[in-house]
Amino acid sequence: MKVLMLSSSRKRDEEYLQHGLSFINSHLNAIKEVLFIPYAGVTLNWDDYTQKVQDALPLLTITGIHEYPNAKEALQSAKAIFVGGGNTFNLLSHLYQQDILVDIQHKIKQGTPYVGWSAGSNICGNSIRTTNDMPIIQPPSFEALNFVPFQLNPHYTDYQAPGHNGETRAQRIEEFCVLNPNMPVIGIREGSALLLENGRLTLKGELDAVVFTASCTEKTKIAKTKQTIIKRKQDLSHYLQK
Repeated sequence: MKVLMLSSSRKRDEEYLQHGLSFINSHLNAIKEVLFIPYAGVTLNWDDYTQKVQDALPLLTITGIHEYPNAKEALQSAKAIFVGGGNTFNLLSHLYQQDILVDIQHKIKQGTPYVGWSAGSNICGNSIRTTNDMPIIQPPSFEALNFVPFQLNPHYTDYQAPGHNGETRAQRIEEFCVLNPNMPVIGIREGSALLLENGRLTLKGELDAVVFTASCTEKTKIAKTKQTIIKRKQDLSHYLQK
């Protein structure tokens, strides 16, 4: 599989998708025709969303999956698949509604390049249970594409606003780990990406990422959480083992 999971569409104040251009071009390896899945868009309609991606990537030909009369047939002929950010619940709900989760999995397992950012990366994991989004719609299941057998948290940050008394991102992820001690969560910061290629998983970009895990001792039966920092270009292939 060739799967590029970008944390975000922007890094700091850079233009849309520009920080990921080198990652994307290398990943596509001269492929110019892309099928775009804009289902995460809610306040941005899908035609405008597709055009936004086209404007950001003028050397590619971007066609929205919604422009085809049959989504399954569109996937069959796709040379590369992009899935954009927005609301992860809306994205997954539409993938189930169109009944194309398995179709996407088959295409990617056959070697078709996949690029996702934000919500489009979230669905690459085991489920969407560690998304940052509000559940504005209820998909039939939280189970996702499972390209990687762990959870993802794009846009990961350690920032806590002064005077804010709600849980930090880390605390929320730790809660997930306590209830799911056998499921790691990798938090990737804006401007970073995970690359799955040739059975190898690596961290791309300038910033470190964080892996959250939890383990339960036989004596206490209470799960203890742990954070592990992973460095850029670090080989993370051991996290592909189920």
